[in-house]
Amino acid sequence: MKQFPPSELLNSLPKQFFAALTKKASQFIEQGHDVINLGQGNPDQPTPEHIVAKLQKAAANPLNHKYSPFQGFHYLKKAAAEFYLKEYGVKLNPDKEVAILFGGKAGLVEIPQCLLNPGETVLVPDPGYPDYWSGIALAKAEMVTMPLREENHFLPNYQALSSENLAKAKLMFLNYPNNPTGSVASEEFFEETVRLANDNNICIVHDFAYGAIGFDGMKPPSFLQVKGAKEVGVEIYTLSKTYNMAGWRVAFAVGNESVISAIELLQDHLYVSLFGAIQEAAAEALTTSQECVEELKDLYERRRNVLIDGLREIGWNVTAPKGSFFAWLKVPQGFTSEQFSTILLEEAHIMVAPGIGFGEFGEGYVRVALLSSEDRLKEAVRRINSLRMF
Repeated sequence: MKQFPPSELLNSLPKQFFAALTKKASQFIEQGHDVINLGQGNPDQPTPEHIVAKLQKAAANPLNHKYSPFQGFHYLKKAAAEFYLKEYGVKLNPDKEVAILFGGKAGLVEIPQCLLNPGETVLVPDPGYPDYWSGIALAKAEMVTMPLREENHFLPNYQALSSENLAKAKLMFLNYPNNPTGSVASEEFFEETVRLANDNNICIVHDFAYGAIGFDGMKPPSFLQVKGAKEVGVEIYTLSKTYNMAGWRVAFAVGNESVISAIELLQDHLYVSLFGAIQEAAAEALTTSQECVEELKDLYERRRNVLIDGLREIGWNVTAPKGSFFAWLKVPQGFTSEQFSTILLEEAHIMVAPGIGFGEFGEGYVRVALLSSEDRLKEAVRRINSLRMF
């Protein structure tokens, strides 16, 4: 069969880190091993029943069998605006400040293509979500990393950015609660971010995927809560984590009108909006009781406590995350993150994500997902203890 070579653009894309990780674990599963998968960020709980029921009813409506409006139904945009007002006190114009997305990842990958020309500069957190890199590569833009260090609570130190890089930067990605570190930003940090963006004409993209998941009684703030934030950026909110709707592929961007307009223009050329029944179900999730969200947050907090307490008991000095459904754990001395991850998989049949997969400053850590039952987390602790590394 004749082979048609891929374009230079495809060859320039970063390797899909999580695809390789999953393939490696699958090999052990195929060999009959009981692998505890703590490496992926795939919610393990079902979508709440009232949301599923809304989808089932809406799917039977012939109106939803037609093409949806290109930029989504107005009722879903209105629901997103109502949600932000209720949860964060942020007023949004649903017609101009909300864009419906095909999952949060789509928006994060699209924005660099919407706003950047080839060679322009983006500031990205390191460690950070690898799909930020994908959008930057597709835009043929340049990436400057902002190290996230434990001594600074895994927040970027803006004072460490050179004046040259600040002058060149057109876009900045942030993500709190943070993947992979589990750290949470304060409103004071977001205020500093708004000042920096204003002073240097930088558009801020805040990935708020884990916004519903804060621990120890703390509610993670929205970037848009800060005065002036809408003028300098947007926030991406996905229903994947808040409502266990990962496979439904529905999210939205909110904030700066010009960015929202650019996203919708690009999407007009890529899609014809989401299936109407999914949009109805998403509106149901956003506008009805949020008790299911509280229950989910409490579940993750219990799992966090089981894992962290268990690891501390076996001698692993680990730090508890403040949000998200990930724990960011220092590897034992003498091992790289990949070496330690390989030992856990091959000898204990536990899959974790090596920190180097999230960037240079992820080295020395592994990311562990709180997406298995408490019993499975206890079993993971028991298996780690059997390795006698601590």
